[in-house]
Amino acid sequence: MMSGIRAEIRIDADGTCPIVEASTDREAPSYTVARSVAGADARRVTEEFMLESGAEPATSVALTETFDYGAKTMYRFSRKRGRGCPCETVESFECPIVDLHAREDSLYLVFHAVDMETLQGTIRELRERFPTVDVRRLLRGETDAPEDNLVFIDRSRLTERQREVLETAHRMGYFEHPKGANAGEVADALDITTSTFSEHLSAAQSKLLDAILDA
Repeated sequence: MMSGIRAEIRIDADGTCPIVEASTDREAPSYTVARSVAGADARRVTEEFMLESGAEPATSVALTETFDYGAKTMYRFSRKRGRGCPCETVESFECPIVDLHAREDSLYLVFHAVDMETLQGTIRELRERFPTVDVRRLLRGETDAPEDNLVFIDRSRLTERQREVLETAHRMGYFEHPKGANAGEVADALDITTSTFSEHLSAAQSKLLDAILDA
């Protein structure tokens, strides 16, 4: 029996996240992000994040310096809820975010989904709202199973082209029974030959199987 899924997601926040704005402006990653409802006003949220010390980063919201660690500085901001940011989107599926940081113009967040349906719904909603949503890692747990039975999938093993082939094939129903599309139809959608599609698919599946069977 499955006991949940841990997901790490990379999102192009598309100007909706002040933490990404600050990280991009300073060309440095953020650390130790925390979120909470602001006092008695449940319509607002307060967030804190840490950057390497330096000039105050430029963002679309006002920042307050809350603590100086010497090498790093903690900043705080408050803003209205309901802006459709990535964090609120994930939390709307009752998935608390357990880790959050920004680097290289993207937001990285980690959350636990209680089942595959919740995970799929969360990813689907994120992809409807944001231009780029990349599932980086999935860790699937099993009830009463020893730790060495946990399956860890790192999508960074795949090239961009291999991920595109897998995602397109999955979206078109290539892996369904009966198939929603054959190899030629998926290849046409990708504007490649059937043999090239087969090569990319075989390489991607081999990497994924290596990750599963070597775990």
